[in-house]
Amino acid sequence: MAEELHLQIKGLRKSYGDFEAVRGVDLTVAKGEVVVIMGPSGCGKSTVIRCINRLVEPSSGEIWFDNQPLHKLTPNQLVPVRRRIGFVFQNFNLVQRLSARDNVLLGLVYAGLNKKTARRWAEEALEKVGLAQDADKFPREMSGGQQQRVGIARALALKPELMLWDEPTASLDPILVREVLDVMENLVKSSGTTMVIVTHEVPFALRVADRIELMNAGQIVESGTPTQLFQAPLTAVGQKYLEIIKAQHTDIAEISRRILATPRNEGRITA
Repeated sequence: MAEELHLQIKGLRKSYGDFEAVRGVDLTVAKGEVVVIMGPSGCGKSTVIRCINRLVEPSSGEIWFDNQPLHKLTPNQLVPVRRRIGFVFQNFNLVQRLSARDNVLLGLVYAGLNKKTARRWAEEALEKVGLAQDADKFPREMSGGQQQRVGIARALALKPELMLWDEPTASLDPILVREVLDVMENLVKSSGTTMVIVTHEVPFALRVADRIELMNAGQIVESGTPTQLFQAPLTAVGQKYLEIIKAQHTDIAEISRRILATPRNEGRITA
């Protein structure tokens, strides 16, 4: 039985003046599939994901979601479709004067839910990202990782059929990245939602992706499962990612060796 297509992109192009950021991208995503888009900075991956729900207007090409031609919809026709597509931004884009709960509530009320239902859905979404106890906090009272988790809860609250993630850890300090990746990985494993994820986090991509798309200079240059892609990459970009993976394995092994070789009391204050 053929897989049911949830998202299809045909010949997508986006230009800014004379600069062509996306050059003829084709992509299909099956229902329930997790597709990760990777590539060097400036390769066009964030532009692709923002074109899907037309946060960025494509210059040409077709975007089909659940058999609907998103590229042809008027702004008014696009509104109800966007409610079925969750989007997590690089920057948190939270309303600073609203609590975490109210940041999540806002889109639900705007979508037409009554306040009681909206509050329940908002609290359920915050619980999914581990912030049920922080619902009354304001963004200024939260860490960057917590703020991004509020952003994820906001995207989850309307129970989307498709989740788009635009480098959700890009604005975080390295020490905060892990908490957001843990939430994302749990959602991938538990929700069954179709997802397209743009990320630079190689180990995360290897764990969660059904398929990885490698981009360079505005085009998809290589595609496959993590195993297919990184056992024998065919492109220079794929080879560079393989080198990163090997280097990380070497670094972890060396760090472990040094820890095990260090005398127990070295570097500690003892009585």
